[in-house]
Parts: sequence; structure tokens; C-alpha cells
Amino acid sequence: MCEAVLLDLKHGCSPECRGAAPPEVSHVFLLRGKPSPEDVSGFSGAFQSACGGSVHVLDSGSTAESLYRLKQTVDRLQLSSIRVLTTGRDVLLLYQQLLFTAVYTFDYVTCPSCTGPAHTDSPGGGGGGVQEEVSVFVQQLPALKGEITVLKSTLIPEGGVSSIPTLSSLNLFSSSRRRDPVAVVTENRRRLAVHAGFHPQPLRLVKVNHGSDVWVVGSAEPESYDAMVTDQTGVVLAAPGADCMPVLFADPVSKVIGAAHAGWRGTLMGVAAATVDAMVKGFGCRASDIVVAVGPSVGACCYTMERETALGFQRVHPDCVADPESTRPHVDIASTTARAPCRLSPCQRLGFESAEALAACHPPLSPHFLSLSSCSK
Repeated sequence: MCEAVLLDLKHGCSPECRGAAPPEVSHVFLLRGKPSPEDVSGFSGAFQSACGGSVHVLDSGSTAESLYRLKQTVDRLQLSSIRVLTTGRDVLLLYQQLLFTAVYTFDYVTCPSCTGPAHTDSPGGGGGGVQEEVSVFVQQLPALKGEITVLKSTLIPEGGVSSIPTLSSLNLFSSSRRRDPVAVVTENRRRLAVHAGFHPQPLRLVKVNHGSDVWVVGSAEPESYDAMVTDQTGVVLAAPGADCMPVLFADPVSKVIGAAHAGWRGTLMGVAAATVDAMVKGFGCRASDIVVAVGPSVGACCYTMERETALGFQRVHPDCVADPESTRPHVDIASTTARAPCRLSPCQRLGFESAEALAACHPPLSPHFLSLSSCSK
């Protein structure tokens, strides 16, 4: 069902185009080119009379800015289905790919009465021109912190540019299931790279599937994986964490690095061990040379599981489950990750390093890290 209508005035749409809009639509957006204020007022009044809903005029300085304002408004209204009345479908599709995700659905309709010219207000150069316009626009967006507080380091900027509150701290992941578009995520990565001193292009983030697959950077990239290893210089590896753990690996002797995302499934499947094995087999590393840093994650104080699943952690080491007789035992996944490689990998004991009290739900870190389990309490 269509929830909103976007009328593209930049292609010569006229008040007659309202006939292509569903009569029950509640929100109409007018993407204006360079008509007079009287024209916009006339179009707005015609649609408001025909549809009886709210009319929003998108008259920012560029098409990118106007369409981003459209996105912010539909996000605020929690809408996702938009009918677009235009003769410039091909150009608008380029903006859609950069500023929206698969969360939104667009139904493009060419009105019989629309005979407007080509998209004269859009940048030249085809897709490259649109991409440049969007890039310039998002770079000037102010940083927004949203509802998440970032524990600052010298590498973390003031915040990301997403207007989605739960993603606005510094979202680095683009997903078809989220409302953060490619352009916004790319700008967040660029800002992080500027602060950290690396070029954003070689930044690699794992494509999480909650397993133990490892990608050796430079080989054919799988569709999803939870760890990466490389000996290439200039490449930056990163992995996310929340309840799950980011785990970083470095062999200073062989000059090999790795990064892994370790959730409870990946921990039991041995993702840390698999990463070490990939470094050993792929680059000739010695396990005794590898240093591993375990990042913040949910603590055993907040993380409970069904007893049958929790017993899998107890089999790694008895200390990983504090109350195994409970219906929902408390599980220490960080401790399990630190112990699992010794059991699951034919390697010597690794040098694990972690900061003191790195439970994301444990003071003083709890205000600074998002943990689904601790937040739901």
C-alpha cells in the first residue's frame, strides 16, 4: 500500500498529476525545480484539496539534500512505501541507491500529462555526477550523537551523520534491513578514517553470519564471514561488538593481522581458533607469536541462556558458566573466547589481552556501550 507520494516538479509535473496519486494517501512531497513560489503554492493546494493529507515542499539547494529531507521525514513518520510521479526515473534511481535502503519501496509512475524536459537540475556525468553531489552533501552534515554515547578515544570523531537515533553515534555498517543508506555510512567511515589517519577505501568490516568462516583478504570474498586475516600493508580490519565481542589478532613477527566477530554461536564454533588457524596455515605464523585482544561485550552478570545451550560453554571450561544448575544459567562468553582456542586449535596457548572489567554492561563502561541483554533488563 502506498503511504506517501513524491511529485517530481523538476520534470514538469502539473496539478493534473494528482490523478495518479491514491486518494487515501496522507502525505504528499513536492520535489521542486525552479518554479515560482506561486506555482508551488498552487500545486500544494491542488494536492491538499484532492488528497486531504499533509503536503511537504522539498525545495533545498540540491536534489540530494531534498531527497535526504524526504528520507528524514518518512523516517520520522515511520513510513516506507512511496509512489513517485516523475519522468526522470533513471536519475532518481541513482539517488535512491545512495540515500535509501531496501527498507523503503518506491513505485515509479510516469503520468500521461507529464512531458517535462530532461533532469536539468541534476549534476552532469551520469551516475558519477550524482554520486559526487551526494558525497559533497553528506560531508557537510553535522555530527549527531543520538541516544548512544560513544566512549571516546583519539580515533573516534564526535559522532556520525545518521538521523536515525539508534544509529547516529557512528554507524559503520550498511544493511538492507536498516534505514541508514550507503551515502551516510560511507561518510561515517570517511570521518573515522580522517581521525584515525588512514584512507577509508582499504577499510574492511566483517560480513557477519554468526559462524566461524574466515576470509583471507585477497582471495575470493565469500558472501558472509565473521573473521578476516591479511598480511597486506595499508589494509584496515574491523569487527563489530555489542553483546558479541570484537576480537583482534596480531603477529608482530610475521606482520599478519586479523579481526573477528564472536557471538555466542561463533564462540562455540571456534571463530577465534579458526582465525588463528588461518594465520598459521595461510601465512606461516606461529601461534606463540600471536597476540589477541578481546573487546567489550555483555558480561556474565547480564547474559543468560537456555540451560542446554549454556552447557556447551561449560564444556569449554567450568568457570564459563557460574550457575549451571539454573534454568537459565549466566554465561561468560568473553572468558570462553579466551579459553576456546586452547581446546579447539592445535596451537600453543595464545597471549590474550583485555582491558580490566570489559563487560559492556558493567560500570563504569555501561553508559558508553550498547548491550541488548543489559538494556532489556
